[in-house]
Amino acid sequence: MAEKTLEDLFHEQVKDVYYAERQILKNLPKMMKAAQTPELKQAFERHREETEGQIERLTQVFDMLGKRAQGKTCEAIKGILEEGEETMDDFEDSPALDAGIVASAQAIEHYEIARYGALKTWAMQLGMKDAVKLIDQSLQEEKKADLLLSELAEKTVNHKAAA
Repeated sequence: MAEKTLEDLFHEQVKDVYYAERQILKNLPKMMKAAQTPELKQAFERHREETEGQIERLTQVFDMLGKRAQGKTCEAIKGILEEGEETMDDFEDSPALDAGIVASAQAIEHYEIARYGALKTWAMQLGMKDAVKLIDQSLQEEKKADLLLSELAEKTVNHKAAA
């Protein structure tokens, strides 16, 4: 068997995050519908559009690798999304619902930040300058989404949950 390389690992992780983004895109409408705070609904709508762009950028990275865009089942994101759905079910009609949704959304963001961070570093190591730019754009969007969720939690959602 041939020795696995950093490029092989990079390709495997691109497949992983591609799968994750597609699953997140499917899950965002549920989160939007469940959210009670208008600002949180807006944040999810904006992130849905960003996620579509992130999937398109990942497709471009697959093209750069000369590979077909395809996902690889990611058990981690499946688990994070399942936990989020449990929270939405368990806290439905509760003033704490949005706080739980924000926490679940941040778990998703942190997963994506970790994946995109590693991919960006590996792309730099592999000399894939165009891929670095695409991946960094997604990484910055994920970091921005995480900050927005923190602001919503601190300014609105957590206060409502504690009342």
